[in-house]
Amino acid sequence: EVDKVCQPPVPPASWRTNRPSPEEIQDFRAKQGVIAAQAAEQAKAFYTKFPTHAEAGTAREKEFEMTQMAVQLGNTNALARLSSLEGERLKDPNLSEDDRFEIRAGMIQRVAMAKQADGREAIMAEFEKGARELVKEFPKRPEPYAMLMQIAENSEGDRTRKIAQEVVDGAAPDEVKDEAKALLKKLDAVGKPLALSFKAIDGREVDLAKMKGKVVLVDFWATWCGPCVAELPNVKKAYDQLHPKGCEIVGISFDKDQAALEKFVADQKMGWPQFFDGKGWQNKFG
Repeated sequence: EVDKVCQPPVPPASWRTNRPSPEEIQDFRAKQGVIAAQAAEQAKAFYTKFPTHAEAGTAREKEFEMTQMAVQLGNTNALARLSSLEGERLKDPNLSEDDRFEIRAGMIQRVAMAKQADGREAIMAEFEKGARELVKEFPKRPEPYAMLMQIAENSEGDRTRKIAQEVVDGAAPDEVKDEAKALLKKLDAVGKPLALSFKAIDGREVDLAKMKGKVVLVDFWATWCGPCVAELPNVKKAYDQLHPKGCEIVGISFDKDQAALEKFVADQKMGWPQFFDGKGWQNKFG
C-alpha cells in the first residue's frame, strides 16, 4: 500500500494533445501535493504498526521524502510536519554530512521564500543570514560560499563588492574564490576602456580605441547558439536604426568553422565586423 500510494499521479491523457493552461497545471500540482502528504501518512502508519519490520527504516525515509515533496508542490499543511521530521533527523548522530547539509539548506531556502510578501530585499537578507549560518556549520563545503556568491551577484553596488571580497579573503574553496575574483574583475572593468583590436574575417581592421565617441556593442555569440540566433533580428533592427547615428557592433564569434561563420554572416546580412580564431570557447577575447 505504501509503494502504491508513493507513485506520482499520471497527468491527464488529454495533455498529450492539448497544452494545459497554467491554472490546470497549478491545480494538478496542488493535487499532487495532497497525494504526497497522504503517502507520508501511509508510510508513518506502516512503521508505527510494524516498528521492528525490515522495511520500517525504508518507510521512515519514504515519510520524509513524501513530506518534502508535498511542501515542494505547495502543500503548506505539510510544513509543520516537515519541520518536525527535519528536527528529528538533525538529532541523529549517524546522519551523513551530505544529508545534514541538504536538510539545513532546504530549511534556509524555505525561511527565505517565506519573506516573499516583504519583497526581494527581505528574501535576500534572510537568504544571506542563512548562508552565513551554513558557512559556520559547514566551513569546508563549497556550497555555502557559492550561496554567498549568488547573493553577491544579485546585489548592487558596494554590497556586491563587499561580499565578493569577503569570499576571496575567507576560507572558501579555490573554485569559489576564482568566481569571486572574476566578479571583482568585472566590477573593476565598469567605466574603463576595453582593449580590443583585431582583423575581422572580411579584412576590416577593428580597434575600439579608434571608436571613441560612439556607442559600441561587443557581441559574444556563435552560429550554434540558439538564443543568440533568436535575438539576431532584434540586433539587426537596432543596428539598422542606430548605425547612422554612431552605433557600432563588434562580433566576437565562438565558432570553430570559419566557412560556416562566413556563410551565416552573409546569409543573414550582418553588416558589422566579426572576430574569429577557431578556438571556440578558448576564443582569445572570450
